[in-house]
Amino acid sequence: MPTLFDLPFEDPGPEPAAAPDARERHPRWDGEPPSPPEGVRERTVYSVAELTAQIRGLLEGTFVEVWVEGELSNCRLWNTGHLYFTLKDGSSQIKGVMFRSDVRYLKFKPEDGLHVVARGRISVYDPKGEYQIVCGHLEPQGLGALQLAFEQLKKRLQAEGLFDPARKRPLPALPRRIGLVTSLDGAAVHDMINVLRRRYPNAHVIIRPTRVQGEGAAEEIARSLRLVAQVVDVDVVIVGRGGGSIEDLWAFNEEVVARAIASSPVPVISAIGHESDVTIADFVADLRAPTPSAAAELVVARKDDFYAFIDRQGERLRSVMQARIGRLEGRVHALMQRPALAGWPARLAMRGRHVSELTHDLHQAERQRTARAARRYQTLRERLETHDLRRRLGGIRHRLLAAGGLLRAAMARRYHHLDARFRAQAARLDTLSPIAVLGRGYAVCWNADRTAIVRDADTIAPGDRVRVTLHRGELACEVKGQGEGPEPF
Repeated sequence: MPTLFDLPFEDPGPEPAAAPDARERHPRWDGEPPSPPEGVRERTVYSVAELTAQIRGLLEGTFVEVWVEGELSNCRLWNTGHLYFTLKDGSSQIKGVMFRSDVRYLKFKPEDGLHVVARGRISVYDPKGEYQIVCGHLEPQGLGALQLAFEQLKKRLQAEGLFDPARKRPLPALPRRIGLVTSLDGAAVHDMINVLRRRYPNAHVIIRPTRVQGEGAAEEIARSLRLVAQVVDVDVVIVGRGGGSIEDLWAFNEEVVARAIASSPVPVISAIGHESDVTIADFVADLRAPTPSAAAELVVARKDDFYAFIDRQGERLRSVMQARIGRLEGRVHALMQRPALAGWPARLAMRGRHVSELTHDLHQAERQRTARAARRYQTLRERLETHDLRRRLGGIRHRLLAAGGLLRAAMARRYHHLDARFRAQAARLDTLSPIAVLGRGYAVCWNADRTAIVRDADTIAPGDRVRVTLHRGELACEVKGQGEGPEPF
């Protein structure tokens, strides 16, 4: 395929009247291109995207994997997790990108000015037409990635004060419970248990199993440290494992483990690898042990040594007390030999007798005074009981109950008397009641508007309407006529 620089710079021919179609402008799109005029070379016109794609294909096909050495600049880690940077030397530079899936495997933090070696493929960033290296691996030049990460983290934590000796806590003399954070598959846990059983058989050991190497081991170690420190009465925690390479021990160089050790509420002993192995956990821990077995020896004193220490302290105390008593006895004997103090035991005995007599008299006077106070107290108590409000209230309550009974009886008699009078008056009233008269067959005659009782037949004319009230109900009547006696009208 001819390149852009192979095309001749010749003037185009006269344009046709009608615009050529796509096949004429890009003859390679569909079918065979039209034959150019004799003596004129074929001209291929690319779009920008096509040309960029061609270049990207050439670069990616040619530079599948390259190693590039240079200095990092404009190094930025975006919130998407991708790392963008520029590799440069004294005369040139190339842009680079490292995607999030590869960034998470970096053991160190890329920074501007760091001399690195990048492995990746050459590609083209289409929107800007820039070629770049898509990096899959990045390592510092001259210094291993793990060692660089170790130094970076050590410097940062030291600046925060996590290595300060002032924050180191002393170990308890006789811990009640000992926490172990280690793997159950290694020999370290067996060595520590054997030492603890031999030196301190009564020790209560709590083991929190965890992975101590591999991906994700650091998070497990940090979680195990937090959990074992929360157990009640745990006084000290040992975190450790056996020896290995720097890669095997790398979990103890992670920041999450260092911060878990620093935030532990109880002292932590690091026992990682051999004496020559140094990790970040060793700097943060309250005490570093060269081996796991040495950590177990440090955390508990040997029982015999502890007993011997107590015996030595007891002997020293007895010796000091005996020496002091001897010095004081010598001073007493020396004082007794002085003339001014001759006969002082007899005088002291007389003073003691006088003190005993005064003490007896004092006790006697105190007993008599106490007896008088007791008698006065008894008299006042008896007088007070006569005015005791509870007794007075009891008498008043009794009288009130008696008065209440009399009042209820009087009220009952009064009620029965008034009830009898009421019944008698009701009977008399019933005999005088017009309703009772109506009940015996009589009736009451009213005028039509029921405003007056008709007592005289002359006041009513035939045709007038009257109302007659009976014992039960009322009648509306019309007067037909007047008369006397039983004759009909």
